[in-house]
Amino acid sequence: MSIRVYRNAAIRTGEQGTPPAQALAVEDGRVLAVGGEAEVRAAAGPRAELIDLEGAAVIPGLYDAHIHTAQYAQSLGAVDLRDARSLDEALARISAHAAGLRPGAWLFGGRWNSNTWDPPAQPDRHALDSVCPTLPVALPSVDGHTVWANTAALRLAGIDASTPDPAGGEIVRDETGEPTGILRESASYPLRDLMVSPDLRDLLRTAQDALLALGLTSVHDIDGEDCRAAYLELRDTGELKLRVHKAIPMTHLEAAVAEGRRTGQGDDWFRTGPVKIFSDGALGSHTCHMSEPFAGDHDNTGIAVTPYEELVRLYRLAADAGIAVATHAIGDQANHLVIDAYEAVGHTPGLRHRIEHAQHLLPADLARMARLGVVASMQPVHCTSDIDLVDALLAGRELASYAWRGMLNAGVALAFGSDAPVEHPNPFAALYAAATRTRTDGTPAGGWQPEQRLSMAEAITAHTLGSAYAAGEEDRKGVLTPGMLADFLAVDTDPYTEPAEAVLRTTVLTTVVGGEVRWQHP
Repeated sequence: MSIRVYRNAAIRTGEQGTPPAQALAVEDGRVLAVGGEAEVRAAAGPRAELIDLEGAAVIPGLYDAHIHTAQYAQSLGAVDLRDARSLDEALARISAHAAGLRPGAWLFGGRWNSNTWDPPAQPDRHALDSVCPTLPVALPSVDGHTVWANTAALRLAGIDASTPDPAGGEIVRDETGEPTGILRESASYPLRDLMVSPDLRDLLRTAQDALLALGLTSVHDIDGEDCRAAYLELRDTGELKLRVHKAIPMTHLEAAVAEGRRTGQGDDWFRTGPVKIFSDGALGSHTCHMSEPFAGDHDNTGIAVTPYEELVRLYRLAADAGIAVATHAIGDQANHLVIDAYEAVGHTPGLRHRIEHAQHLLPADLARMARLGVVASMQPVHCTSDIDLVDALLAGRELASYAWRGMLNAGVALAFGSDAPVEHPNPFAALYAAATRTRTDGTPAGGWQPEQRLSMAEAITAHTLGSAYAAGEEDRKGVLTPGMLADFLAVDTDPYTEPAEAVLRTTVLTTVVGGEVRWQHP
């Protein structure tokens, strides 16, 4: 590869306390030199190709530490119920989308939120049957922890009145014992196994361009083995343009161990990540595992999707094989038990265990996370999306909720992501949420629990170097210094100097991965 010099820019290397550089030289996909233009051009030599960034700000490539790229890719062409405000509106959108599908096709998408419907309504299979009597329909809720299915989908999944509730899940039933079409947590797994797109490679090829346009240069994907196979095909054909750290589904752990997979295995385009394990559900579905019942739901403390003893067994199996663990935990009891399980298994050199979401913790558990070296993989927009829900269901409790400042102060490593398609994958929305703790309209004034805000520089670090650290890749990604991978963005707003509102409106001008321009603003 020829040497390139990217010049005429305010280059933020990501190193604390360093002034902006003017130019950056790239050779063989890595940073050769960064600094003043004269010194960088001298290091690059007279034959270097010059690329003018026209005064843009440059920051390290943003790294989404928790994203479902297969689900996101599928959502780009699926029905979107996120902003539907009633059951009737949701059904109208489903009906319109179904009209464009071929006979026998599955209808995917969803992301419905019945908490916001007016008038209040409980979705069920009969409502779906009224607009889709023959096409199978399976629609995850906005948090992804409940699936709304019609009769055709239930039939294909083999779920009927005689089907028992699985461990860690619930088949919601009517007064006669018949399934209503609402499947919570592990009860939805049979349907999820059927929700496989035959053209996933093509969908991911399209989705990666959308992610590059948002400024993402690396992703930690949380989806399944079909997604892994599709990414490997893209890599082998030279079509992969962003870097993938690929999680192992819990259901595939034993097979992955037998195959000899281990965390960090691979190359700089595709590496094996941790095994993803669910400890509990989600707040919106009333299935996150809490130490006290939800307000207004006095017999419900959520669902322990994976019992504690099984957590310990799985952690030990993974760690002994050289596989790190990433555990979904949202409720305070779930987080407490996960930390207990990590402590019981002990430290394995070279592995970084994580808690995904880590939304509501007992304050004393922050110090325990830090002592054990457990990374908090968090999604800032979840906080601003959930403000009303938290105030309604968890008010008055002594909890560290979305406690980014408390975690940093305690010494917990932070890694930021989006959880797309649960939230939009725009990383600048995450930076804004982390720095303001307000919705995009500026409410609540001053921020929700503002003492937990981060500086913009801290938020950027969590979305770059922090995510790289969580994946054990901090020696290659996250800062723009000689020897590091040349992954960076040119943007129209300098996030280190502009107000958070301007950062929210950032336009990505150029995305560079491995020293090559992978996306350019039209």
